Amino acid sequence: MGFKDVKSQVITCLENGSYDHEVREKIDVKNLFQCGQLNDDEVIELIRHTRGNEYESSPHHQAPTIDVHVLKPFKNGKRWYIKFYFIEPDAMFISVHESGV
Repeated sequence: MGFKDVKSQVITCLENGSYDHEVREKIDVKNLFQCGQLNDDEVIELIRHTRGNEYESSPHHQAPTIDVHVLKPFKNGKRWYIKFYFIEPDAMFISVHESGV
């Protein structure tokens, strides 16, 4: 799956409410979306600002058949870090925070 397809699919998941958050420590700084500091529309806007050179993917460290996608958009003077993967039909968010946190 290429960048444009990933971007389109994750936005569709957000618009449809087809997403969840991976359980992890430090969610108050590592997943502002899960903590309610960012809403669906704000995350969609960050994703829409992501360009191809701000995207990478790699196998999940615990499940190598699952691709983990990382977006690093720059918006309003800040670099963001958005990490997620797909478990059909949902997107599973690992991190959504300002870069450098």
